[in-house]
Amino acid sequence: MDIFRLIQDIKTHLKLSFDEVDRWFEKNKETLNFQPSNGGWTVQQILEHIYLTNFYLLILIEKGKKKAMRNYLNLDLNIEIENYSFDKEKFDKVGEYGAFEWIRPEHMEPKGELSLDEMRSVISQQYHQCLNYLDLMRNGEGLLCKTTMTVNELGKINVSEYIYFLSLHAQRHITQMKNNELNK
Repeated sequence: MDIFRLIQDIKTHLKLSFDEVDRWFEKNKETLNFQPSNGGWTVQQILEHIYLTNFYLLILIEKGKKKAMRNYLNLDLNIEIENYSFDKEKFDKVGEYGAFEWIRPEHMEPKGELSLDEMRSVISQQYHQCLNYLDLMRNGEGLLCKTTMTVNELGKINVSEYIYFLSLHAQRHITQMKNNELNK
């Protein structure tokens, strides 16, 4: 896949995912606080989990961005672009709720520490942070740093792919929130 097309596709996916996440903040209290009978999270807890996951992934993305920009001085970006391939099918499974078992770290579990307004504001900032990274690496520089992602055995993924992962993670939980709403 063309890296420039991928970057544009990631931006589009981010917009759609984050816009949809944002709409969940406008739901009524009954929807936000409905506790599924299976003991799953409420919509409010899911929103907090999205915020927390974004927070920790953005730390890794920031480090990767810095390393990629340093590597730009010593590596041939054109060769990286020429040899780049993207396994969309494997990535897209990340966005499918229930597609595989996913054990999240404890620090990404909701604790009820932020209000809905605070979470909404921070998630909006996180969206703009992702766009900023993609703009800074618009020529494909994100290819110049790879970090291991164990989820769904993705292996070594580049910085742009990490941002796509973040967006897919939100998409996965949008489905979970919709399930909550349907079952309340």
